[in-house]
Amino acid sequence: MAVTSLDATTALIIVDLQHGIVGYPFIHPIGEVIERSRALLDAFRERGLPVVLVNVSGFAPGRTERPRRSTELPADWADLIEQLGQQPSDILVTKRSWGAFANTDLEAQLKALNVTQVVITGVVTGTGVEATARQAYEFGFNVTLAIDAMTDVSPEAHAYSLQHVFPKLGESGTAQAIIELLDNRGN
Repeated sequence: MAVTSLDATTALIIVDLQHGIVGYPFIHPIGEVIERSRALLDAFRERGLPVVLVNVSGFAPGRTERPRRSTELPADWADLIEQLGQQPSDILVTKRSWGAFANTDLEAQLKALNVTQVVITGVVTGTGVEATARQAYEFGFNVTLAIDAMTDVSPEAHAYSLQHVFPKLGESGTAQAIIELLDNRGN
């Protein structure tokens, strides 16, 4: 489904564009994902709409079949990339799981601002982005996914999220289409 509208108070959520992750071997050029996320970021800031910058600083506890990376992360691993130009007005969410709403106060912060819709970008499509979208949907937010402002290390995971998961959670569109909807709202 194409993106059709944006609510009056829509927030932008950018997931895990941080030093320790942007160097992964993504299937799409990370520079383009950053550029499109930044275009959305500028458009939201220009209109005084909420911006949420999410980083991950560790891992959820529990056993998994797939071995985890070392628990020792480089000092700047969780630092947001400079291209985001973090502002004091931005909401910063540091998570230790895939989704930005799990074990954080993001839902309460957004609802206190009367946010009813979220636009999500970032990495990794099949984990951090998808988990955040699922959680946002479950909390009752309208969800829009900027599909050209996200990527994954797995072509299969990326395609599965876009084709099978995202249509069940909300609407998808390009960063430019979302910016055009912001422009057409007269904000």
